[in-house]
Amino acid sequence: MSLAPGVWGVLATPFTPDGTAVDTKSLARQAVHYEHLGATGLTVLGVFGEAVRLTPAERRTVVDTVVAACNLPLVVGISSLALDDVLAEAANVVPAALDRLSGLMIQVSTPDPDALGKHLATVAQETDRPLVVQDYPVITGIPIATTDLVHAVQAVPQIVAVKSESSPSPPAVAILAAALDIPVFGGLGGTCLLDELAVGAAGAMTGFSVPEGLLACVTAYSEGGFDRAREVWRDYLPLVNFEFQSGIALGLRKHSLLLRGLIASDAVRTPGAVPPPEMLRVLLQHLARTPGVELRDDVLAG
Repeated sequence: MSLAPGVWGVLATPFTPDGTAVDTKSLARQAVHYEHLGATGLTVLGVFGEAVRLTPAERRTVVDTVVAACNLPLVVGISSLALDDVLAEAANVVPAALDRLSGLMIQVSTPDPDALGKHLATVAQETDRPLVVQDYPVITGIPIATTDLVHAVQAVPQIVAVKSESSPSPPAVAILAAALDIPVFGGLGGTCLLDELAVGAAGAMTGFSVPEGLLACVTAYSEGGFDRAREVWRDYLPLVNFEFQSGIALGLRKHSLLLRGLIASDAVRTPGAVPPPEMLRVLLQHLARTPGVELRDDVLAG
């Protein structure tokens, strides 16, 4: 068994304006939007979902809400690195995911391939669930050689996909896709999506405020190859590049979702940064020129 190819949308976790609670209505609205677009599945409790800033109860609320809102399969992120903490996080969210869970997304926790393989095998055995391995050293602080990641993944048959976010990602995706018989997905906000597809990626699993673009690019590549996907994707690249700004990326994406009417507040939790007004004005300029984007009536009126 492996994850289906395509676009696995990564959901933001919307909060009430004061940031103290999860806005479940806005979260459900996002999930329904992805389902209507034709996403393959959804990823919840990822970096874009501010999972590390949520309480265990809030994490359950997120999963409960998405399961009730749509019928898409789910990948559920686990943020911890230490084994006991990983298992505790999994025990908290697995029951909420019911039969919709396609994989628990587990972080690379060590650069040692044998130790990583043992760690992943233990998680798979203790949770009795399939795993998606996420390699995101900027977030975890743990780099691993791509060939060592291949070695670790090959040792654990319960792994159903790899999410490769070790920059530069295309060389890593190329090695992983050639060596593994499970799908490899790109991330990093879609910044290298076309190149990842060209070297064997099965699709995208990333946070971008206009997932219509991710779907358009992946579909175009599947149907028409590199040239067709390049033609489609170039209309979205200015916004992809603009959103992927260190420190304010999450704030920009949430504000974009707010302008689109998909969430009711763009609040982020500390240490997330609120983008300066100048950047929000530029964001609006990008959105107004991006295909498939409909802005709220009050935004257009203003």
